[in-house]
Amino acid sequence: MSLILPENFQHILRVMNTNLKGREKIVYSLVNIRGVGRRYATLCCKMAEVDTNKRAGELTEDEVKRVVTVIQNPRQYRIPDWFLNRQKDVKDGKWSQAVSNGLDNKLREDMERLKKIRSHRGIRHYWGVRVRGQHTKTTGRNRGRMAVGAMKK
Repeated sequence: MSLILPENFQHILRVMNTNLKGREKIVYSLVNIRGVGRRYATLCCKMAEVDTNKRAGELTEDEVKRVVTVIQNPRQYRIPDWFLNRQKDVKDGKWSQAVSNGLDNKLREDMERLKKIRSHRGIRHYWGVRVRGQHTKTTGRNRGRMAVGAMKK
């Protein structure tokens, strides 16, 4: 398949501190943003009234702005609450979609809160061992350092 490039085609788009490939379709290009999955990207494109069959490089500045505003403010565009990745935030109780740098900040704040209140999860994160109930007696012994096999004679 050959791709005929229009004169205003962008090979790399900078959206929400992420480089997006212009040759991919817009939905699959938006997936490269942290906190945006395939279903959320498809829904945001539909709410912003952007054709999902377009390539990311073919979008106009206005279409890109519309998609970004939908991604950042999903509740204003009637995206259901169960679709969001930050439900009933611990600090303010709001429902939101954490994306890009905001997602990293939220995760770091959550880890610091768990460590501060000395919860079981926080302590295990601090120690650097498995958190979610996995067996640790025989597996994962070389986590964080090089594995060395047994030496034979």
